[in-house]
Amino acid sequence: MHAPDDGRESELQMDVMEAVEAAEASEAVTETGHRRAAEAGDTAAMSALGAMLLRRGDLDGAEPHLRSAAAAGDRAAANNLGVLLHQRGYGDEAAGWWRIAAVAGSAAAAHALGRHHRERGDEPAAEYWLRQSAESGHCLGAYALADLLEHRGDIGAERWFRAAAERGHREAAYRLARLIEDGRDPDRPAATAYGELNQQEEAEQWYRQAAARGHRRAALQLGGLLEDRGDVQEAGRWYLSAAKDGEARAACALGYLLRDAGDEESAAEWWRRAAQDGDGNAANALGALHAERGELQSAERWYRAALDAGDVNGAYNIGLLCARQGRAGRGEQWYRRAAYAGHREAANALAILLLQRGDASGAEPWFSKAAEAGSVDAAFNLGILFAGRGEERLAHSWYERAAAAGHTEAALQVAIVQLRDGELRDAERNLRCAAGGGSAEAAFRLADLLDRMASAAGAAPADDERAADDESMQWYERAARQGHRRAQVRIGMFAAARGEVVEAANWYRAAAEAGSRNGAFNLGLLLAREGSLPEAALWWQRAAESGHGRAALRLALLAARRGALAEAQSWCARAVELGPPEVAERAARLRTALQDELSA
Repeated sequence: MHAPDDGRESELQMDVMEAVEAAEASEAVTETGHRRAAEAGDTAAMSALGAMLLRRGDLDGAEPHLRSAAAAGDRAAANNLGVLLHQRGYGDEAAGWWRIAAVAGSAAAAHALGRHHRERGDEPAAEYWLRQSAESGHCLGAYALADLLEHRGDIGAERWFRAAAERGHREAAYRLARLIEDGRDPDRPAATAYGELNQQEEAEQWYRQAAARGHRRAALQLGGLLEDRGDVQEAGRWYLSAAKDGEARAACALGYLLRDAGDEESAAEWWRRAAQDGDGNAANALGALHAERGELQSAERWYRAALDAGDVNGAYNIGLLCARQGRAGRGEQWYRRAAYAGHREAANALAILLLQRGDASGAEPWFSKAAEAGSVDAAFNLGILFAGRGEERLAHSWYERAAAAGHTEAALQVAIVQLRDGELRDAERNLRCAAGGGSAEAAFRLADLLDRMASAAGAAPADDERAADDESMQWYERAARQGHRRAQVRIGMFAAARGEVVEAANWYRAAAEAGSRNGAFNLGLLLAREGSLPEAALWWQRAAESGHGRAALRLALLAARRGALAEAQSWCARAVELGPPEVAERAARLRTALQDELSA
């Protein structure tokens, strides 16, 4: 029959119902043809009809046709009969038919037989048949063989994961990427599959392949790789893709990206989704968000949700919350709970609580447990604990461990010991580490050490010749800007030597107001030279009251000049008491002269 428009109407697309009806009609015609041929004894038709009925779920209808075809030597029918029997629960009989089909060259049957043997714990037989399937190019066989080999720790797993991945198996692509990433080795040869790629690039390619096929964990890992290298926008797209597919960890990671971008509300929504799916990290993130807003009850509720999800960080965070609220006693029980579960920072926090309570013997094992688990702060705290007991060797060993892990204050403590022992190069290295980490004391000591080393080499500049780009000068200035009083005095001295009186006075004043007696004394000298003797006396008095002998001697001389002999004697006595020896000697002579004057 022809349509009135010469058949052009036949080019229009059918709607879905028409397409389904057409497919069903075509299958019905095919099935009828197979039945007729099967009734006439056609083995191939019996096999095809049995497969058709098996796919439809008509096991009773499929079985006689498959048995007849399999008995006649049709390997596809033998394989499908094995599938049918396996579904009915007749595993051993199914294996028998799979063996027949596999021996006849069916890669699918070899794969099924290998799976059967592995389920029963017969790994040698499983490997034999899975290898037969994989070497015949069967994608599922290659994946199953790789899975078996990886379970045994066999390096051959990567080859077969790659073979399956190259045939489009998304789980194989994901696991291949994980293998490549976990075994990252800078000397590993480039991957032949993608040309001259390093390991991270190759892993990324396989993650992309799996993620593009809808593998949500691959999308999560790909997002992580992209985020690590700073490609936040693309990372966010993959996190979003995985999160929409129900990957809670991706939803959590997406929340962090949104938080960092300033969108806290959207971040909270994704964290909430992840937390409701059982992600403890997301629940902790929500708790922290509420804690930052001062919503402490909501914060605790989410921390408890994290704990219920198996994340011990929840218990540690509740402990921190209790400490913030001044409930140290209640916080201790949460720290203990997390510490007993292996949380190293909770163990360190618990030890600090015990130490603050005076229980040093109770604190020590928790510090040790935390330090052995990798807590750098705990290692440093152990150093403090042993130093307080006078056990210098033990203290130094823990300081060294913490310093090696980058702990700023520990590096400073190690350097102090090395300076004392004359190990100047090692001390310099540790001082640089501590100063670079923000320690003002380390910056000052490093500058001082560089000066001493330059002096020993005969290359130290005079104070009035110091250039701004001198390395020691840069460290002095860094320490001074951080409020280090001795560094401020030293910078003031350099400025005074150059004749920059105002700058020198500013630095001395900053140090003096922070409690530096040397700063107060030097500021007094500067003011006296500028003719501001009354103000100078005020700063000398502050310095003398803080224990500065020279300031006391200056005050004694001032008092003597204005005839206040008793006051002068008092300051002389203070100068003798404070020293240093040459000051004490001069003060003693002045006191004797004043006594003679008073006697006269």
